[in-house]
Amino acid sequence: MEQPPRARLRDLASVSAVLNTDLAATLLDRFGRQAATAAIRAVLDEARQAVRAGAPSAPTAEDLTLAALARLEAQARSDLRPLFNLTGTVLHTNLGRAVLAEAAIEAAVAAMREPMALEYDLRSGRRGERDDHVRGLLCDLTGAEDATVVNNNAGAVLLALATLAGGREAIVSRGELIEIGGAFRMPDIMQRAGARLVEIGTTNRTHAKDYRAAVTPETGVILKVHTSNYRIQGFTAEVGAAELAVIAADAGVPLMHDLGSGTLADLSRYGLQREPTVREAVAHGAGIVTFSGDKLLGGPQAGFIVGDKALVAAINRNPMKRALRVDKIRLAAIAATLRLYGDPDRLAERLPTLRLLARPKAEIAAQARRLAPAVAQAVGAAFTVVPCDCRSQIGSGALPLDTLASAGLVIRSDRGARALEALAAALRGLDWPVIGRIEDGGLVLDLRCLTDEAAFLASLSGLDSDALA
Repeated sequence: MEQPPRARLRDLASVSAVLNTDLAATLLDRFGRQAATAAIRAVLDEARQAVRAGAPSAPTAEDLTLAALARLEAQARSDLRPLFNLTGTVLHTNLGRAVLAEAAIEAAVAAMREPMALEYDLRSGRRGERDDHVRGLLCDLTGAEDATVVNNNAGAVLLALATLAGGREAIVSRGELIEIGGAFRMPDIMQRAGARLVEIGTTNRTHAKDYRAAVTPETGVILKVHTSNYRIQGFTAEVGAAELAVIAADAGVPLMHDLGSGTLADLSRYGLQREPTVREAVAHGAGIVTFSGDKLLGGPQAGFIVGDKALVAAINRNPMKRALRVDKIRLAAIAATLRLYGDPDRLAERLPTLRLLARPKAEIAAQARRLAPAVAQAVGAAFTVVPCDCRSQIGSGALPLDTLASAGLVIRSDRGARALEALAAALRGLDWPVIGRIEDGGLVLDLRCLTDEAAFLASLSGLDSDALA
């Protein structure tokens, strides 16, 4: 006769009994007594509920220890972990944008391990400036008189506007009032900076006369924003940066040019659509140029401000600068990334962003053919896997109309969208997640960003194809 629930509950081991198992020593060593005890209590509570619900037997002390270990390992596993970006978007904002160069990684690790002269002048033995670690590099690469760095480009725009146009007017073309990811809009940033927005022109056409007519004694800055995340085509007109610089100079106000993604290299050299470079923006006469570090530049998240020495000095005196500054780890990685641009002949070889963007389609297609059989075996007979052509995009608002010829694998199922969604979820649940995109009735794995085939296949071995059948 089946034992009553009360008797089965008595069969459950106590917390102390579980802690005395051989495996508990591993639990205690890895996670500590407090965490181990809490996990054991939690799994015991779950076991009691299962017994009360009619479970045929109670778990042993060893079973409870294993359950506690699995629970703690799951809690210790961060969601902020490496994954395979097979979305086809190289600079994917939600996946961390640029992958850093080895030189930048090594510099960041060294900064983490040891003290460094962050704000200490080794020559004089006195307090130094953290910007000094990148100021010379930025000036050499851009032709600017001075430079500073903050935590991201939105911060750079905010700080520059607050300094140059706080309590005053900022003139900007209506067609350049952009919205970036997360619904952050240029007018909102200007408002928070204390600048009074003066919109001129229309969405598709703005002329030099519009800028001249808008200048008043209250004008603090003329702002030009590079529309890096969209394009207006057709019946359009805009005033170029060089002409705007003349208008600003005649009015006695600075021209601020926000390049957004920004680039220090001519991308056409690598087979990509040409984007205006920071050096060109400086040469055209902008007093201040702002741009990002973790997009086309290929470094860690940062916002750069370069330009006229007096204007940069004023920006650095703004108390907001301290709130937006970067730490030693990121600063070390930024400096290492910038140094790579001093050797343009080997830049694509050393900078992952450029290497991935410039990767030939034929190379990616050959990889797709190699991997197709192994991927088909991993996902199981319920799915078909075939190589396919696809289009990659740069991402993070850079060159939105330009895509790159690429290749990958398309996975389909006779059971339709639900089966593909289940597979996509299973791939996301791997220890090293795989992220693709579902389109046109298939799960597409764009292989442009896949550089470690062995690690990818090892991760796929964790798939339970029977559960997906």
